[in-house]
This record gives sequence, structure tokens and C-alpha cells, in this order.
Amino acid sequence: MTQEQGPAMIEALGLSKYYGDFAAISDVTFKVHQGEVVAFLGPNGAGKSTTMKLLTGYLAASAGVARIAGHDMAANRLAGSARLGYLPENGPLYPDMTPRALLGFFADARGLSNSRKHDRIDEVVELCSLGSVIGKPIGKLSRGYRQRVGMAQVLLHEPDVLILDEPTAGLDPNQIHEVRETIRKLGRSKTILLSTHILQEVEAMASRVLFINEGRMVFDGTVTDLAKGGKPLDERFRELTAA
Repeated sequence: MTQEQGPAMIEALGLSKYYGDFAAISDVTFKVHQGEVVAFLGPNGAGKSTTMKLLTGYLAASAGVARIAGHDMAANRLAGSARLGYLPENGPLYPDMTPRALLGFFADARGLSNSRKHDRIDEVVELCSLGSVIGKPIGKLSRGYRQRVGMAQVLLHEPDVLILDEPTAGLDPNQIHEVRETIRKLGRSKTILLSTHILQEVEAMASRVLFINEGRMVFDGTVTDLAKGGKPLDERFRELTAA
């Protein structure tokens, strides 16, 4: 069992999502406590992205409850969203805008005051190492830099909770290292749920693992527990996804 480090900041309670007779996820239940960095692991198509969209309020659940910082995301999404930073896989960015213009746009949309807006933009630009590209069109940036712009955007309003969907997908090894370092820094002060199917992500960044397969939770424990008996993580992955 993992030691609870604080109140539950992310809660999935019996979450299910049906499309006709197809269950994208079924009865998914877990909690992520304050200060935890938790990897949400599973093969492609297992239900990771669906679960995250339910947690963030982007999708309505067929059954169950999703809470962020105690706020029911179906009944009180605005209050929950104020505490949440969500980075979807391939999140939308405006290619003709510069990072500075984009961050200014989202700061205004979040209702930040002018003084806080400029301070926060400077802070997230430094945190995400965007200074060298701050005036270049986003469409001209590498995938790694675009991912950093997305990360900066979700950090603007200083959320307590971060939900990151495949944040290193499609990046080269140097870019992956940079994103991991950013997430490690954020993990010192944030509660983070990190979706991935890359086993190295689990070992590099998380202390706890949630594993989903075919829409159902099949494991919840520490990285050490996942590698029980000293088995390599790729072997455990195959065991947990075996038909």
C-alpha cells in the first residue's frame, strides 16, 4: 500500500463511459493524493485518454463521479477547472501565434490581472525554457518546443493538479529528457497524473502506477510492486495485458 500524502486531489469513483454497447471504460476507481506523481499506464486503446477526459470534464460519464480537488466535474466543472491544468495529447495550439501571444491570450481567458499576467508569463517561459523561441510562430517550432508551449499554457493559472496525456509522445530523446526534467520539477509542488504507455516514463518520473487494460483497472501500486519478483517492467506489462 502507498502512504497517503494528503487529501485526494484526483478521484475517479466508478467511472464508466459507454458508446452504445461498447464500454470504453468500466467502473474505473482510484484516487491520487496531494503531492503524488502517478503514472497511468496501459496499452494503446486501453481507456487512458477516455478516463482523463472524464476526469477533466471534457467528456460526460455514463456512470460514476470524477472529482478534482474535491469538486465534482459534472456538477461544478468551473471550480474544478480553476485548480486543474490539463495537457491533452497533441493539444491544440495556434500555429500563427507566437508563444508570448498565445500565453497572453490564455492568461486573459483565465481572467488573470495585468500585473499577474505578465509575471506568470515570465515565470512559465523560464520554467519551460521558451526564452529562445518566445517570438517565433508556433507553427515553425519543433514538436518538442510546441509541447513546452502547451505545458506553459496549462501552468499559467498555477493549478494544484496536472493531468498530462502522453506528454513525451513523438519526441526525440533530447526532447524527452527536457520534458521529464520539467515534470520532475513540477512534481515537487503539484499533484500529477501522467498517462503513458512508455515504461521508461514510469521508472523515470512516478512513484505509483495505475494500470488499465481493456477499460478496466488491473493494477494500483508502487513501481516496486509492479516489478514484483524482480521482473522487468516489459514482462509485467505483457502479463497485465494478456488476453
